[in-house]
Amino acid sequence: MKFIVSSSYLLKQLQVLGSVINSSNTLPILDNFLFELDNNRLIVSASDLETTMSATLEIDSTSQGSVAVPAKLLLEILKTFPEQPLTFTVEENSTIEISSNSGKYALAYSPGDEFPKSVILDDPSSTVVPAEVLATAISKTIFAAGNDDLRPVMSGVFFQFSPEGLIFVATDAHKLVKYSRTDVKASEVADFIMPKKPLNILKGILGVSDSEVKIEYNDSNAVFSFDSYMLVCRLIDGKYPNYEAVIPKENPNLLHIDRTQFLNSVRRVAIFSNKTTHQIRLKIAGTELNISAEDIDYSNKAEERLTCDYQGDDLQIGFNSRFLTEMLNNLHSDEIQLEMSLPNRAGILTPVDGLDEGEVITMLVMPVMLNN
Repeated sequence: MKFIVSSSYLLKQLQVLGSVINSSNTLPILDNFLFELDNNRLIVSASDLETTMSATLEIDSTSQGSVAVPAKLLLEILKTFPEQPLTFTVEENSTIEISSNSGKYALAYSPGDEFPKSVILDDPSSTVVPAEVLATAISKTIFAAGNDDLRPVMSGVFFQFSPEGLIFVATDAHKLVKYSRTDVKASEVADFIMPKKPLNILKGILGVSDSEVKIEYNDSNAVFSFDSYMLVCRLIDGKYPNYEAVIPKENPNLLHIDRTQFLNSVRRVAIFSNKTTHQIRLKIAGTELNISAEDIDYSNKAEERLTCDYQGDDLQIGFNSRFLTEMLNNLHSDEIQLEMSLPNRAGILTPVDGLDEGEVITMLVMPVMLNN
């Protein structure tokens, strides 16, 4: 088994796949990349059992076979090469030899058939989504997903597909983001919960792709195929909470404000807030928004006044500044709208401008009790 491949081309693909491999694996074989050679096509795969990703590379070869090559060692050596062709030769003595312009390097390999087989979906449902749309949907929602192992369904992003459009939701019970598109549709109704790790990997590579992503899914697994990549992952099992029920419908108090100005004020004032609650207070009356924070233990306090466009009753409401900052950071509009009803009901944050046709973003942030 022998093949020739460009060093930088191989490195680029392996770096993407390397993000799948865990730093400590229960099965030693998972510390390897699986190389499957079929003449001038090389399929390289990496897996952590939950997520498996493979890339198809065009190479120069006339042989066939499969071997598992140590991932860390291979990535380390590839990073040091300038652009050049490398020749990989599988020797009889269980080593694979790499020949470069300047030298030869041998590393031990394992038989390819020891590597866990990727899941094949029987008769899956499928939807095609532009890469850019999926990348945006992931980056707009993933930050709001929870980290609580006791509530695994909330540690992923909920995908909801229908002929009306696509909806992506993430929540950790303190904040919630719902991202919907009516310009991209699915042929049938389906929903599933995607874990964070494969989504972060997808987010990293979809941003530079302008192709379509084919998503195939059944009750337990999903497959994402685009360009030369294929990612298979196990879905989170369970029923997603009824998120529509927590979004308050009647919100008579509307605040319009410049996003950057509001974000900068919240950031500054939050420095003076209590380090455990991160609580800031918004006091809104007429066209004035007063943002304040106080840490009684250290006698630190801060207060800022901003002019805003406000319709509604005078209101005082408390928020966790970290959640508010995260949400404002993930919006890219010039102006935002904050809808509120009562100091103990969630506030709804939406961008006023900068959205594509058919794109809707709703962010919900739970208030914190103010100690008057």
